[in-house]
Parts: sequence; C-alpha cells; structure tokens
Amino acid sequence: MPAVASTAPPVLIASVAAQTRTIRVGSGGVMLPNHMPFVVAEQFAILEALHPGRIDLGIGRAPGTDQATAAALRGVSPYLTVEQFPDHLRTVLALLGDDRIDPGPAARLRATPVAESHPEVWMLGSSTYGAQVAAALGLPFCYAYHFAMGSDVDTALQLYRAGFQPSPRFPEPYPMVSASVIAAGTTAEAQFLAGPSRVMVQSLRTGGRLGPIVAPENATDLDPSLPGTQYAGTAEEVVAGLDALVERTGARELMLAGTVYDPATRQDTLARIAKAWGL
Repeated sequence: MPAVASTAPPVLIASVAAQTRTIRVGSGGVMLPNHMPFVVAEQFAILEALHPGRIDLGIGRAPGTDQATAAALRGVSPYLTVEQFPDHLRTVLALLGDDRIDPGPAARLRATPVAESHPEVWMLGSSTYGAQVAAALGLPFCYAYHFAMGSDVDTALQLYRAGFQPSPRFPEPYPMVSASVIAAGTTAEAQFLAGPSRVMVQSLRTGGRLGPIVAPENATDLDPSLPGTQYAGTAEEVVAGLDALVERTGARELMLAGTVYDPATRQDTLARIAKAWGL
C-alpha cells in the first residue's frame, strides 16, 4: 500500500520498543484475515517477552488494501478469512493467555515457552461490527475516526458500552478514538498541509487506487464539497476539537494520526499539540 509504511507491524514494533524504555508500543493494526492466528500470537508473545508490559496488539477484521493483496498474503479468498474472523480472534486470545476461551485444537500449543505476561489485545474497527465483538469479549475498543469524521462513532460506542461483558482485565468498557490531526502556525497553513489527505479521501470515494502521498502543492482539483477528514488548524484549534471529541465520546484514550507528505510535518504537529496540552 504505497501510502502506508507500516506493512509489517511486529517488525516496526520490535525496532521502536528496542529504542525506548517506558512508552507502550502497539499495532494499529494487524489485519487478522491476512495472517495465521498462531503466527500473530507467536510474534506478539515474543515481543511481550522482550518488552514486558509495553506491547499492545491491535487487531482489525478488514483484509486491508484490496482482494488481490489479501489473497496473496493468505493464499485463500479474503471473504473466507473474514468469515472465520471470530474463531481466529478467539484462538489468538486463547494463545495469549485468556483463560475464558477454550483454545480447541490449539490447546497443546504455546506461543512462547513460558509466558510471564501477555500483550494487551485491542479490537479495532470503523463500523459497529468491531464494537460489538469487543463488547462481547470484554476487550478495549479503538474506533477508527481518522478515516472520516462523518463516520458513526457515536452509534458504535453506544453499542460497545451497551453490550460490554466484563473481563478480568477490563471490568468496564475502555474506548479509544483515533483522530487525524495537523497543527501549524496558522489555520491557512494547516489547511494547505491537509491537502494530501483530501486527495486520498477523494481517491477512495471515487473508486481510485491509493498512490503515494502527494505533496501539498500538488493537491489540486479537489472536490470542494468533500468533507475534511482532519482536525486541521492552529494547535489551540486542534486541541479544542480533540477535547470536544473526548467529551462527546467518553474516550479514555486518543490515538493521533496524520496523513502528511513530510514526516517533519507530523513531528511538528505532535510537538505543537503536546505544548498546547501542557505536556
């Protein structure tokens, strides 16, 4: 996927975790239909053994990218693996120490020889399906609000809270919301830097194939009616929007993302937001 660098989350997690000491490092996420459940459990159990208490395994149901890529990764129809998702998710949870779940045929398998701790498993989603799965299994849930700010985050989180079944790790619902952000010195500059993300959204909504992220000056011929998919503005404006999002959704955590051409823009955005929040 030309616009996404994190095609192998466990590899990048290992690199980041090895160069840090206290922050949690996780996937956002591993698209489970693309991978064998035992392999996912094995990879993240080893990451947890290397960096105890710092590894999050975010799991998604969508095959990701397109059908051709999904078929190449698993060698079978992506529709078949999506249908198997609930069973595969339960297998991963069982292998990672969830005693509530019968591991079935995987009962004799161990993801690592002697697991002293287990990664924290999150359910990711941009629909009500993921919210309901997370609720039924008592998992923390992250709603992918960064895809489009017009998406139905409110209904998804209402279903998540209403159907939540307490688990040993999470006696109460624990929602996260992702948000796409760009902060700059002025609102006009931030809107200019947000152009590449609008190109991506327009391509998706018109059936185009995603290409590399374009430079802001090349983000032209945009549909003026296309809704924005980012909190783009000064740091104060972005923080005000994020604070309102938290109050509206009751999110316990935020995941900040940003589709930008230059990684330095993302770094500057995060620094500005951190300062505005007094971090």
